Amino acid sequence: MTVNYLNRYEQWAKQGGMSKTTIGIYTRALRTIFNEADANGIIRKDKCYPFGRRKYQVPTSRNKKKALELNHIEQIYYYKPSCESEKKAKAYWLFCYFSNGINPKDVALLKYKNIQEEYIVFERAKTERTSRSDPKPIVVYITEEIAAIIEELGNKDKRPENYIFPILYEGVTPLRQYDLVQFFVRFINDWMAKICENLGIDKKATTYVARHSFATVLKRSGASTEVIQEALGHEDIRTTENYLDSFGNDTKKEIAGKLTAFKKRRIEDETHYQSLDIAVGCGSTM
Repeated sequence: MTVNYLNRYEQWAKQGGMSKTTIGIYTRALRTIFNEADANGIIRKDKCYPFGRRKYQVPTSRNKKKALELNHIEQIYYYKPSCESEKKAKAYWLFCYFSNGINPKDVALLKYKNIQEEYIVFERAKTERTSRSDPKPIVVYITEEIAAIIEELGNKDKRPENYIFPILYEGVTPLRQYDLVQFFVRFINDWMAKICENLGIDKKATTYVARHSFATVLKRSGASTEVIQEALGHEDIRTTENYLDSFGNDTKKEIAGKLTAFKKRRIEDETHYQSLDIAVGCGSTM
């Protein structure tokens, strides 16, 4: 596997109509295999590693806006489901959104032992598998909304080793776990698509969008990228930055206005002085 081979593969994929994003997904997975092989002493990076600067670089596409606006989330929150499936999908989607944009696989893996007083404390399955050091656990404050969803949809047997939600079961095989998690994701995404259609929201509201929406709403509320990074459980702040949507045009317009905020103060001062002059003038004629 050489740099030349990977470049030729990319050109072949593009000619076949494959998008930059898809090529990136495939080659990123390949890079992960190389990294694992290096970590386990199977290969040496200095001998046969084809990725990196001045070598093959995994293509990245421009980050498209994936987050929902806050008013759309408000619509979803107050939406009255028309059936049980809509009710469950909405509740699980909101649980993902409220719980630091938690990944649906991590939702499925949550156990009652992860509830520690007022918080849900867990490690991302993704980080647990790939991290070279002790991953920092994600801590989610259990809001009134989160508690209500757990009470409504959670397993009633709350022994520590029991799963919170009835998605997985004790003794499930890895292959079956994968299938159940994929079904869980499809269930939420399919029914949320129907909810968005009913609400007239011309955007997707997938579990992935819930995660991006959590991050973007925090950003626009003034939270630092470092705070959002910790909440999402990202090791690299650049990953967090890719999650964050760019500000919308209305926000940019508002920011541009702040650059000349001094003009507003000057106008207000002049208006104030003019009103005083008028008052004094009126007083002198009386």
